[in-house]
Amino acid sequence: MTETETRWDSLWVTFAVALVVFHIGLIFWGLVPNLVSRPLHLAFVLPWIFLYGARGWSWVSGAILTAIGVSACLWIAWNHDALSDQYGFLENNFQIALAIVLLLIVLEAARRAIGWPLPVVAALALLYALYGQHIPGEFGHSGTPIKSFLGTMTIAEGGIWGTLTAVSVGVVAIFVIFGAVLNAGEAGQGFMNVAAAAAGRLKGGAAKVSVISSALFGSISGSASANVASTGAITLPAMTSLGYPKRLAAATEAVASSGGQIMPPLMGAGAFVMVELTGVPYTGIMAAAFLPALLYFLAVWVGINAYASKTELRGIAAEDRPGLRAVAITSAFFLVPFGILLWGMFGLRVTPQYAACLAIFAGALLLFTDRNLRISLPDTLRRYRLALLTAARQVSLIAAIIVCASIIIGVLSITGLGVKITSLILSGAGGQLWPALLLTALACLILGMEVPTTAAYVICVSVAGPALIQLGLEPLQAHLFVFWFALLSTITPPVCGAVFIASGMVQENWLKVALTAMALGVGLYIIPLGMIANPALIAFAETPGLSLLAFIQVAIGLALVSRGLIGQHNAWLRAVLVASGLLIVFVL
Repeated sequence: MTETETRWDSLWVTFAVALVVFHIGLIFWGLVPNLVSRPLHLAFVLPWIFLYGARGWSWVSGAILTAIGVSACLWIAWNHDALSDQYGFLENNFQIALAIVLLLIVLEAARRAIGWPLPVVAALALLYALYGQHIPGEFGHSGTPIKSFLGTMTIAEGGIWGTLTAVSVGVVAIFVIFGAVLNAGEAGQGFMNVAAAAAGRLKGGAAKVSVISSALFGSISGSASANVASTGAITLPAMTSLGYPKRLAAATEAVASSGGQIMPPLMGAGAFVMVELTGVPYTGIMAAAFLPALLYFLAVWVGINAYASKTELRGIAAEDRPGLRAVAITSAFFLVPFGILLWGMFGLRVTPQYAACLAIFAGALLLFTDRNLRISLPDTLRRYRLALLTAARQVSLIAAIIVCASIIIGVLSITGLGVKITSLILSGAGGQLWPALLLTALACLILGMEVPTTAAYVICVSVAGPALIQLGLEPLQAHLFVFWFALLSTITPPVCGAVFIASGMVQENWLKVALTAMALGVGLYIIPLGMIANPALIAFAETPGLSLLAFIQVAIGLALVSRGLIGQHNAWLRAVLVASGLLIVFVL
């Protein structure tokens, strides 16, 4: 690097340190006013969205937007006492201008982070709030005074500083930092070694290694696309070198990586958003999510076995599998932090984010050494630099999405549009649960094509969740159903991000990969509906016996469906197996 590039790199690393220290510090500093912590959160995020990696005009415009946005956030934090007394009402033209500018900057930050779709939806929501009184019929509203509406969105806790942003500040950021620290060290190699030792010798072993490692890695990464890019860099060449069909190799990685987001103990960011929205404790959500996630990967495993019955899928050669010493050493790089995380939550009985901080400190200490237990100062500094920059970028990306989604949630609440959409779902479904579920699933698929899983889940559950609950579902049931179906678009055409990345990495036609992925990942379509037909499946904490019986029932049904879709050539036998499996899941 040139001297100038080195200076910029040092500046970004220093700023990443500040971002990480701020978010970890919030856990230990005690109560910080919401109108201080949440605006400061956004102030730390904006430079990473607008400036990091930018060039030319993009950098110039980003610098201007960063300066204005950070100044607005700092002004709100500095004046939080006075603003709290205004109860969301803007008092002068300066505050109105500040509110408008802040909303526009949030929209532009989301656009630069993930593209147009989510900001467009948020912008349409704002236009509805401002002009919806001119819409005739039941979908119009009575109008909201502009000073009150803009104030609620920007200087109170009903808009961009609302509940979702609180989750981003206090929980998601901490676990993203935790994941970045693990990934900067040898935890990723530990995942691969454990998977290779456990499944590498089996028929189809390379594919099964991909399933296990992606499940482990995906739980902390929270992104199917990031999971494909990271674990796929190792598993895809391994599968193709052993002669696996490219479409199968890419589909296996895409399906396994997508499932990481539903895999406890972390489930990416979605679990913590669910905690806030449902009021169910984190441990309750983990208990409810465990058996369905296990079913998902069981169905993928059965699918791989079915492919192995038709195609020669070799295991990994003994000389290429890691030895016991390598497995023991590298697995410690994730077992120690995970152990401390679980000990903090269940032993010390502290909050998940406090336990995660303890796990971060343990993971940071492990960055001093590598898989050979060698300590090298340059390598240690490189690992710390990677952890800090990765944490800052990922915290900022998720924050940009969540703050933008908060605009939509704010408008739904202020205008009553959420209640009206709920009524529309109820009337469109004729007051019947299963038609409402199918409408919700379709909405999740469409929305998930354009926005990340967590944002799709939040928006869909805000409008469809009340309808499903009104039709008899428990809140956690409704939320898990929506969260699972928000994942559909990762493997379902026409927009299937995980499939696009995996197919590009092996240079295979994406549509072939998508069709194979849909067959392998059939559990993603059936299990959420199985949670509704068999409520005991997610009641493991309350009725473990009944939950295990439901698990066995759904597992048998899924195995028959998977075998029918993949393992048989005879069309009639295929139809019988699939029909029998569906009957076992939904009727018995």
